[in-house]
Amino acid sequence: MARDNTKARLELQLALLSLDGARPSGTLEWVSALAPVVTQAAVGAGHWAADRRQQALAAWASAAGSALVAWGLGTEAPTRAERGKTARQHRDLLRKLGARLPPEAPATAGTQAHARQRSLNAVSALASCYQMTFGVRSGLRHPRQLTVHAIATETLNTGFYVLRAARAVHRRSPRIALGSALSAAGSLARLRAASAEPLR
Repeated sequence: MARDNTKARLELQLALLSLDGARPSGTLEWVSALAPVVTQAAVGAGHWAADRRQQALAAWASAAGSALVAWGLGTEAPTRAERGKTARQHRDLLRKLGARLPPEAPATAGTQAHARQRSLNAVSALASCYQMTFGVRSGLRHPRQLTVHAIATETLNTGFYVLRAARAVHRRSPRIALGSALSAAGSLARLRAASAEPLR
């Protein structure tokens, strides 16, 4: 029974590693980390100019939360190498406990993995630029009313931010924890602002 509990705990910890994030190590990774800050700050400015104060404050809360998370990633998050080492340790322990895990890539694939990571970083940076370009327009339009889609989206966002905040508290990462809590508050504030309008 204790063995099963240990196995379940290790599997949970391995799954939660994705919430920790990794320390940005280059310009492209920093672009991805800071894109939500720029987007939400611009959305907030647009709402403020249109005299939608609640939506502006919600967007600025999200921008402040994203900025704190980016700062926390730069100072509190593990490096990719540290995160990979922790994941390997968890996998090794799980194998000793009899868990069946997919095989890892051979050590000779390190150069290919590095090239693949660079490509992923470039794609992520392009996606972030796309988000900044079109995210401002979308953020200014939605959610203007409390639709089912808006409720589902903001509920999922809030759930993710709460989980990340709890994980950051456990790992003693105060900036990431506070930033995640602010982002969750921003999602809830968006719903509250939209609730002033009737459900479509």
